[in-house]
Amino acid sequence: MPAVTNIAAYRFAPLTDLKPWRQHLLQRCREWRLKGTLLLSTEGINLFMAGSEAAIEALLALLRARPGLESLEAKYSLSDHQPFTRLLVRIKKEIIAFGVEGIEPARSTAPRLAPLELKQWLDEGRAVTLLDTRNDYEVKLGTFDNALTLGLEHFRGFPEAVRGLPEGLKHQPIVMFCTGGIRCEKAGAYLEREGFTQVRQLEGGILKYFEQCGSAHYHGECFVFDHRVGLDPGLAETATRVCHGCRTPLSAADQCSPHYVPGRSCPHCWRAPEQVMQEAIAVRERRLRALTTPLPGSVPQDIRRPLKVPARCDGLTVAQVLATLLPHRPAEYWQPEFAARRLRDPDGHLLSADTRVHAGQRIEHLLPAAIEPEVSADIRLLHEDEAIVVLSKPAPLPMHAGGRYTRNTLSHFLAAAYHPHRPRPAHRLDANTTGVVIACRTRHFAALVQPQFERGEVEKQYLVRVVGHPPEDRFRCEAPISDLNGPAGLRTIDHARGLRAVTEFRVLRRDPDGSALIEAQPLTGRTHQIRLHLQHLGWPVRGDPVYLADGQLGTLPTLTAQDPPLCLHAWRISFRHPARGERMSFTAPPPAWAGDC
Repeated sequence: MPAVTNIAAYRFAPLTDLKPWRQHLLQRCREWRLKGTLLLSTEGINLFMAGSEAAIEALLALLRARPGLESLEAKYSLSDHQPFTRLLVRIKKEIIAFGVEGIEPARSTAPRLAPLELKQWLDEGRAVTLLDTRNDYEVKLGTFDNALTLGLEHFRGFPEAVRGLPEGLKHQPIVMFCTGGIRCEKAGAYLEREGFTQVRQLEGGILKYFEQCGSAHYHGECFVFDHRVGLDPGLAETATRVCHGCRTPLSAADQCSPHYVPGRSCPHCWRAPEQVMQEAIAVRERRLRALTTPLPGSVPQDIRRPLKVPARCDGLTVAQVLATLLPHRPAEYWQPEFAARRLRDPDGHLLSADTRVHAGQRIEHLLPAAIEPEVSADIRLLHEDEAIVVLSKPAPLPMHAGGRYTRNTLSHFLAAAYHPHRPRPAHRLDANTTGVVIACRTRHFAALVQPQFERGEVEKQYLVRVVGHPPEDRFRCEAPISDLNGPAGLRTIDHARGLRAVTEFRVLRRDPDGSALIEAQPLTGRTHQIRLHLQHLGWPVRGDPVYLADGQLGTLPTLTAQDPPLCLHAWRISFRHPARGERMSFTAPPPAWAGDC
């Protein structure tokens, strides 16, 4: 295979008319089949190019024909392959980014020291500070013996690093060096401006030193900015590679690490999956805070609440459908809504109370300039991956749109935070209940998680604070629960027609205030099952506004942040991961009312 000629060259010189010159250079480089990067600026030129020997010499002749570039010198090396993947010819503000005004190497810079002269100084043991102006990842591959390094992430950090140098260095001999010399041109001018009086720069940088002096007084390789990554003192490509994740040069030992994944990670940037997830969660939680401050529902907005007519309501009037599907809304509520012309079909046609509708038809209820009640948005993410999101839900917070809530809901918050994805909760918690919730990131994963709930394969434990002290440490309730809504849309214990419902309880602590902390494990999944069973047994849940003592029923409100909390917390959940197949368990931190569990 014919050898590829590589050159690195730069020259500080005032240049003008860059746009037409760029087009001309780009056209000729394409004709010569050159690849690499050529930077043009009003302060000069900087290039790394590779191609055939004839093409490289033609390019240099073209550049040297430009006034100011007559003495452009290049550093040569050979490779058996093209180290660049594309050709770039660009116009830049600076040919080497520094960011300090007034630094003009074409006018003034530090004097140069030839490589052979530096070697002689080092052979003689002359007192001199070798100052490495390169980035820390370059230094990692190699540097001069006893060189002073600055820990730079980028050359723009050089001025700040200089401010941390000992004051005594300002009047001591300093020899700066970098890969090819271009950075030292600016660094030298800056040091002199800052009062350093004996500064010199290594002419041609490390690459020219290698060419003339080999490895004398230098340990390791030299980092280069192409696919070769590292060159040894003989200017031959080494086995070093660079991590595409963190740009760190990788030795042969690094490349043997199990944490080295080409194109992704290396031993220097690899992080445990748990750490990666926690960092992603922190970013997502910050996004949630931003999206919920202020709460979306606190801003007035017209809301269209859809309602689909089920088969059992086919042929009924709109008023009859509303009474059937929304029994908690009395007829008096709807009269002014019809009068205000707020009930329509999706095409905007008005619906009266007597309008008859058919199965599958949609009814829309307009809520103009709606402001929703305040909720808690203190959502804590416990886990997220490609398939699921597991979180700890606060209260009060409805999970889905309904009633007075459309935007102030968990589903709305998650859709905004995970856009364009739309995580779907795989199960439900009441608005007033806190605790662990599983949401699936796609319909596919939801279809694998939700059936686990239906088949009773998901294990759930709740923390409950009840009024009173149950006498037994462990007890069980199997009272059946009504399938249809009772008064005001509530469920009831129905021994005649109710559905099977089983809950096991364990007393964790009996407290002096007359309450007890209980662990509840529902073995079936009926609506309000734990609350109904505890009320039925005579130990109602503290703070429950619905299932009161002595079998009494309250209303079905969403509590406010100022109300005493419903002391019911979804504590733990265990299920099979939809993508990995393994059994996973998650615990939501207990709320304050639970104390130490």
